[in-house]
Amino acid sequence: MARSFRRKSPSGAEAPATNAPDPDTESAPGTAADDAGDTGRPSKRRKKDADHGFGAWLKEIATIVVIALVLSFLIKTFLFRAFFIPSGSMEETLEIDDRIFVNQLVPQPFDLQRGDIVVFRDTEGWLPPQAAVQVSWLKEALIFIGLAPDESQQHLVKRVIGLPGDHVICCDAEGRLTVNGEPLDEPYLFPGANPSDLPFDVVVPEGKVWVMGDHRNASADSRANRDKPGEGFVAIENIEGKAAVIAWPLTRIGFLGNHPDVFGGVPDPEPAAQPTPAGP
Repeated sequence: MARSFRRKSPSGAEAPATNAPDPDTESAPGTAADDAGDTGRPSKRRKKDADHGFGAWLKEIATIVVIALVLSFLIKTFLFRAFFIPSGSMEETLEIDDRIFVNQLVPQPFDLQRGDIVVFRDTEGWLPPQAAVQVSWLKEALIFIGLAPDESQQHLVKRVIGLPGDHVICCDAEGRLTVNGEPLDEPYLFPGANPSDLPFDVVVPEGKVWVMGDHRNASADSRANRDKPGEGFVAIENIEGKAAVIAWPLTRIGFLGNHPDVFGGVPDPEPAAQPTPAGP
């Protein structure tokens, strides 16, 4: 409640009372009491604040998108890269049209292991020439940043069976592959497929590997390309990386292993190993 104050004039008479502002009813500047004549439109300050808030939101979204694209590009360039499976040579481990992510830290700085599934460039003419395919600008952008597989390049996907120096033979008396004399029991083979219907006896040269598909009856792998300049071996420098994950379809998402139990008993290669001479 406002209080009344009287003050005396110089002559001693009391001056008329004045009301002090009541803090409970006094309106602060800028409140509804000051805006009594407002027509209902937002003030310029409010419009400016609203515009500033929307612009800040757009800037934040754009920053997040740019960071995500840069990270995706760096991941594609240095860590992981997407590929798709065009054939059934790796069934049932990999199915046609599976999308996989390849770990590009293998073979450098991490070494290859027997049993690794690798993607490598076809520099030896294992595949027939591919017709040019028109790709939309959107897909090119997605391929560039690593969110879509590059289907224009000639790549193959196989399993590493022999490393440099390994002596790989098909087959022993029980029809199994042997590596450095150790027979392999291969659970990843396509059901009903033999380890190999084509006999061979090779020693893997330095800097190369011997690769085979899991669906041996439908895989034009190292065995089928021994007449090429590389004699069926794949140069390690042509390997893009190790297949690590199935990313699509969703029903098949999972990690890809290299079956260390299969190759765990394989001894180190003997120095200067040589293929067994063919009989007369």
